[in-house]
Amino acid sequence: MNIRRIWLDRDFAAKQQWSDFLINADLIPDDQLDYTIGIYDQEKLIGTGSIFRNILKCIAIDSSYQNENLLSQIVQALRERLQETGYQHYFLYTKPKTSKLFRSLGFTEIAATAELVFMEQGFPDFEDYLVELKKHQQMTEQNAAIVMNANPFTNGHLYLVTEAAKCAQTVYLFVLSEERSLFDAKTRFKLVKEGVKHLSNVVVLPTREYMVSSATFPSYFLKNQAKENIARVQAELDATLFKEKIAPVLNITKRFVGEEPLSPVTNIYNQAMENVFSSALNLIILPRKKVDDEVISASRVRALMKEQAYEEIKSLVPNSTFKEIMNQKKE
Repeated sequence: MNIRRIWLDRDFAAKQQWSDFLINADLIPDDQLDYTIGIYDQEKLIGTGSIFRNILKCIAIDSSYQNENLLSQIVQALRERLQETGYQHYFLYTKPKTSKLFRSLGFTEIAATAELVFMEQGFPDFEDYLVELKKHQQMTEQNAAIVMNANPFTNGHLYLVTEAAKCAQTVYLFVLSEERSLFDAKTRFKLVKEGVKHLSNVVVLPTREYMVSSATFPSYFLKNQAKENIARVQAELDATLFKEKIAPVLNITKRFVGEEPLSPVTNIYNQAMENVFSSALNLIILPRKKVDDEVISASRVRALMKEQAYEEIKSLVPNSTFKEIMNQKKE
């Protein structure tokens, strides 16, 4: 038996063998991968595992080799690769029936649904994130949450926050920490803070990797390419993690979202939250703010930036966001 890299983008035959192997293991071959390995018995693929960023994915072992300790070999090889590339903290999805195996390899469960278990290993971990949140806890009872990418922060986002701030003593406003947007995480966080600084009951917080991230909800960043059933399973996991682990720490009883006429994946996410939250958390869906009968959206702002239609952007974003857009234009 030997372990070797599978070059999915170069070796079509190896990719086909890998894809068939995963399908036989009841897994869906994933396109979002940086690195893939296989364990071979001569030329027969008997185990595989992959990495995307700091997420272990697509791990499967041939059932007739289950007693050969192949899982720990694959996980160890992937860990070594992650450490070589500078990661000390990593995540993994698995099915409930196999979560025990990964627990024995040192992974800790963060959240679980009937279909998925989300686990991590390394530091800083989820417990550290909860400690960070507690430092910002306000001693209020009627608390709401909003989670946004804000790429960039628009008057539509500001409307959502303002409405939430009218209905809650404290609004915890989570800004995605994921680096998969035109505006980087640091800039988006800064623009949100500047945009809401006049609202004294709004606390702006990072999501780290625990809300709408490549780890919890990768389909969110694929939008139109995401398969609906995969997006729904991931959205349920993300909503479960928020409901069971994050909301209780900050005594959050409501979550505000905008209705979603534009993105099918975000619409699936809203539906998943409604189902998962049930009576435990109140999901409040507000109509989206419009200008000239058109919904204000960050994607519309980005499209106008491409067209260099800066006068049109002015009516869609707060002054602080407009200044940042003009600064980026100069660069």
